[in-house]
Amino acid sequence: MSATINLLSNAKRAIERPFTDHALQKAAMQDSGWADGLRGIASVFVVSSHLVLCFARRLVVPCCSSDERTVALFQRPILRLVAQGQAWVALFFILSGFVNALKPLKLARAGQIETALANLSLSAFRRTFRLMLPAASATVLSWFLTQLGAYEMGRQSNAFWLYTYAPLPSSSWGTALEDLVNGLRATWTIGVINTYDQPQWALIYLLQGSMMVFCALLIVVNLTPLYRTLTLGIFALWSFDWSYKHYDPLVGFTVFAGILLAEFSLTTTPTLLARYSPLLSPPLATLALVLMSFPSDAPLSAPWSTSLLTLGQRLLPPQLDFGRTYGSLGALLLVLAIIISPHARAALAAPPLALLGRLSFPIYLLHGTVLRSLFAWCMFAGARLAVVEERTADGAVAVSQRLPLPGGWRTAGSVLVSMAACAAASYAWAGRVEPWFGRCTRWAEEVMMGKGGAGGGREVLPVRKE
Repeated sequence: MSATINLLSNAKRAIERPFTDHALQKAAMQDSGWADGLRGIASVFVVSSHLVLCFARRLVVPCCSSDERTVALFQRPILRLVAQGQAWVALFFILSGFVNALKPLKLARAGQIETALANLSLSAFRRTFRLMLPAASATVLSWFLTQLGAYEMGRQSNAFWLYTYAPLPSSSWGTALEDLVNGLRATWTIGVINTYDQPQWALIYLLQGSMMVFCALLIVVNLTPLYRTLTLGIFALWSFDWSYKHYDPLVGFTVFAGILLAEFSLTTTPTLLARYSPLLSPPLATLALVLMSFPSDAPLSAPWSTSLLTLGQRLLPPQLDFGRTYGSLGALLLVLAIIISPHARAALAAPPLALLGRLSFPIYLLHGTVLRSLFAWCMFAGARLAVVEERTADGAVAVSQRLPLPGGWRTAGSVLVSMAACAAASYAWAGRVEPWFGRCTRWAEEVMMGKGGAGGGREVLPVRKE
């Protein structure tokens, strides 16, 4: 009996030992820089999912096809996250809700309601410009490269993601300008894909999610933390119906969950749980990553995904897309595991990951252009067209002539070169182009809000005098 007590006592001391420096623990638990690091990691995995769709499509499903007998290493749970782009996009939505809500909630808890409301108004205004201006610039860049024929090699290749999303040059420059306008408009139209930059499909939902965050906070900012949490929980559950009817990627649930996590992070509970995070966070994060690994295609092909599918059919509304639902639930649990762990927070806030987080949006915007141009050239330069057979959605065999995929060494070299180029371009974009977007946003703010006398004296309609 005494041996058991000593063993438990030693285990307790081992758990508590890393957190004896309360100053470091307090600093880690108050720092929100981890969100930038996690966002940076998510952007890298989004890129990897598109690479998988180029030359390793078998990883999209969780097990072997009819002509294969062994499961590939990166088809297994957690490791297959390299192919799970939608789970990482869900993480973007959760972090958007978390980050956009954090400051207003801090102000609300401090009783500074007027300041919180003013901050919400300004943040909503700036968010629109800081999404639309970079997206439009990336579209113009991709459009120009398309007209120069930079995507032709990718379009002729046998790399699925490249030939699917490499557009044809326009027939004339007049038509090209019309196509550019259509591309710019498509980014902000639900259900329409920007042919010049397919990854921008998510931006309309990011903007929509941001507006949901701001509107929800306007409703709950005056409530007590308890009733604010209950109201946001109702919003999150209610939003499942919206997502089903509009077929969006669970935008409402993820952003409202992000607000709830921000509210949770401002309580004393994460600090109380930090002492036990070495026991709590690893299993919670592991469960989260397994849920994020759930495939959208062929979940019945592997026992673990079949079990999750059966569980989802029993517990979740039948109309939900289980791939997106499990990805969102997993991302939610992953953020929760990080919030209660000072070690995870400190690791994700480290300078290299903080830099990656600062580059996350440029990486997201530019990687499609790099893959369809430089990556395609590295992969297929010098290759000759060959007859390729592929199965259509109805099971028929289609024959076409495409540039065949190269061997492993050339593919690996192409990935390294293109990723280095993408990182360099994103760094240049963040340092040289993003400040210009900031200046444009500040100018619009001054003019449209009448700050500093810029346009503030003009009245569109006369004001009634009492």
